[in-house]
Amino acid sequence: MVQDEKIVDGADEQMLGSGPQDQLADRRDEVKFIKGDHQNGDAKIDIGAVNGGKPAFTGMSKEELMKYANDPFWVRLRWIFFVGFWAVWVGMLVGAILIIIGAPKCAAPQPLAWYKRGPHAKFSSLETAKPQDVQSAKKIHATGAIYELPAALTYNVKEPEVEEQIKRLVAQYQGSDTRVILDLTPNYVPKDSQLVKDAIANPEQRSAFVWVSGRSTEPTNWLKVGGNRSAWEKVDDSYVLSQFQDGHYDLKMNSTLIRKEFGGVLKHLVGLGVEGFRLKNTKFFVLSDNLEDEVNSQVPKDYNLGAKDYGFYDHKQTTFQSGLGDVLYDYLGIVKNASEEAFLSVAEDIMQPQVYQLNDVPGVNGIDLPMYGDFVQVLSKSKPEKSLQKDLENTLFMAGNASWLQWNFVDVYVDTPQDPSALALFLSLLPGVPVVTVDAILYQNVTEETYRQIEQLRKSSSYMHGELKLFPAEPLVAFSRIKSGNPGYFVIFNPTELPQSSNFSDPVDLPDKMTVSYFSENYNNHNDSIKVSHSGKVNLKTLQVAPHSTIILTYVPVKAE
Repeated sequence: MVQDEKIVDGADEQMLGSGPQDQLADRRDEVKFIKGDHQNGDAKIDIGAVNGGKPAFTGMSKEELMKYANDPFWVRLRWIFFVGFWAVWVGMLVGAILIIIGAPKCAAPQPLAWYKRGPHAKFSSLETAKPQDVQSAKKIHATGAIYELPAALTYNVKEPEVEEQIKRLVAQYQGSDTRVILDLTPNYVPKDSQLVKDAIANPEQRSAFVWVSGRSTEPTNWLKVGGNRSAWEKVDDSYVLSQFQDGHYDLKMNSTLIRKEFGGVLKHLVGLGVEGFRLKNTKFFVLSDNLEDEVNSQVPKDYNLGAKDYGFYDHKQTTFQSGLGDVLYDYLGIVKNASEEAFLSVAEDIMQPQVYQLNDVPGVNGIDLPMYGDFVQVLSKSKPEKSLQKDLENTLFMAGNASWLQWNFVDVYVDTPQDPSALALFLSLLPGVPVVTVDAILYQNVTEETYRQIEQLRKSSSYMHGELKLFPAEPLVAFSRIKSGNPGYFVIFNPTELPQSSNFSDPVDLPDKMTVSYFSENYNNHNDSIKVSHSGKVNLKTLQVAPHSTIILTYVPVKAE
């Protein structure tokens, strides 16, 4: 038993450890017995700091803190922190306000340039201009009035007599909202012009022409445009190209001499107050230097034509040469440098849009306002031979979807069964500018009220900056114009002689009900169609569009779920 007790005691001592900190004899713990609940005899024991450790930090009491409340050092420190906090807060607030004020703002959409707003009124020659033309242009709310400068005067604009004519024309339109545009023919000059005289006297000046010396026969088989005679004329011992009028010689518009000469003409005309130019014969501006014969066309327009007929050949040596877009862009730069508001365009169908684009920047035209396609003619036919929607889509695609086209109203067939106001409304809301010849059907048979409405529609944000979307619904042709945050326009044209249902396929963003904005002048004059009224509501699913008519609806797009 004594041995057992020793073993146990030894174990207990071993478990307590042998270090000084673990010896019970070294413990200096203070034990306090605190009287507790007297009813049940409970008591609390306060052991104090364990193992002689330091008492836990409990902070200062209120009484201790109040001793320092009015101490100058702490008062000053509290004021420093208080003022510093509010100074930093106010600084951050002012900084935030300055950042907001100075941050770049989203600019409001700019209105279209005046020459894009349109329409443009087309008159005849500068020599026949008269004061009554101003009222004729005002009828269609035109922003531009187009006159043709005779080809023989192109390089004579600095002569006092010609200059006075142009000044008088510009003064005629001062005070109106219409600006003067001139059609120019710069690619040939008469044989008595100073350019020809200089070339005869100085061989170095002949680079402006296609001038071939030392030949006893005509250099190529090139023919007069539209004729059956040689395009070469004999000048002393040389041959000079003359594709147009007899006694008029072709110019190489990409030559340094002509760039300087014609550039001076453009700058002088801008100085006289002319603000727009449309160039004729642009496809002939660049000519082949190789002087090779033309070959017969693989797709002749007339199989009765022979080797002596102009239409027998493909004219790849004299038209649509590579680099044409860059040449035109050079002249466009001269015009823009003379006046930022001026423009340079063409007066004829460009036919091959890709040639008018810049070589180094594909898709960018070398001119403003190209003219392309036969859509105006197709639209005005009594029975279109092809899909209007596909023809419009192809026209816009080939011209470049970002292009702002000229819609030449003179292309409308004289005997068209379509309501002229329906054609004017539909074409005027496509991307582009209407060109309205004052003796054409779309001028004479459309009221000023319709053109006033066209002006208002073209000033809207949805037209100026909106997206164009075509909607197939044969035989109808329709499109929408809409800009985010603005009501959209939905334009429908019916080319047939019967009312047609608006059976548009998959109009996912079109609401069923729309508001009538405007319609063609004879829309309600058809007995077999449902009458509509301005600001009235229509259901797109049940709408029947009147024959040979256009209706313009406004809507708010349906949000995709």
